[in-house]
Amino acid sequence: MSKNIFYKYEYAKDILETELHIRLKEFERKSGYLPVEHIKSRIKSESSINSKLEKKNLEVTTENIFNNVDDVIGFRIVVSFISDVYDIVKEITNSKILYIKEKRDYILEPKDSGYSSYHLKVLVPINIEEKEELIPAEIQIRTVAMDFWASLDHKIRYKFKEDIPEDVQKEMYSYANDIRKLDQRMYELNIVMNKYDEKM
Repeated sequence: MSKNIFYKYEYAKDILETELHIRLKEFERKSGYLPVEHIKSRIKSESSINSKLEKKNLEVTTENIFNNVDDVIGFRIVVSFISDVYDIVKEITNSKILYIKEKRDYILEPKDSGYSSYHLKVLVPINIEEKEELIPAEIQIRTVAMDFWASLDHKIRYKFKEDIPEDVQKEMYSYANDIRKLDQRMYELNIVMNKYDEKM
C-alpha cells in the first residue's frame, strides 16, 4: 500500500473517530446515559490487506483495495446491553457526514460460527486538494458478552491456522448460544432496573 493511500486512510480514520465521538456525546446529551464500555480502532496492516485480496484472487492494486476491502479502517464499539447496540446504530446512521453503505445485523442472524455483532459499512468523506473522496470503513457494535466470545473465537482460529476441529466448533457454537441467552437476561434485568430509576 503506497504512502499516499495510507495517508488517506489515516485522514479518514481521524475524521470518523471525531464524528463517532460527536455522535456518542449527542446520544448522551439526549438520553442522559452513555452505554459505551470501550472503543477500539485500527488500520489493517499491509500484509492483511494483501492476504484478503489474494483470497479473492485479486491483484494488489489501489483500485482493488478501495473497491474490495471495506474494513481497512475498523472501529469496534462495545456496549452494555443488546438494546444499546441498536440505539448506537441509530445514532450513527443519523450522521450528516457519513454515508451508510451497508448494514449487517449478525445479532438477529448470527454467522454459522455463532458470531454475533452489528456491522455498519460506511463511507467517510475526505477533502484533498479541493477534491472529495469517499473512504470505506467498518464499524462493529456489540455487547461485552459478544466481544468476549469474538475474542476467544479469534484466538482459537489463530491457534489452528487451518480448519478448526468439528468438536471445537460445536463447543464454540454452544458457547455463542449461551452468550445470546445471557445477553437477553441482562437486557431484561436492565428493563427492571430502569423501572426502579423511574420511581426514584
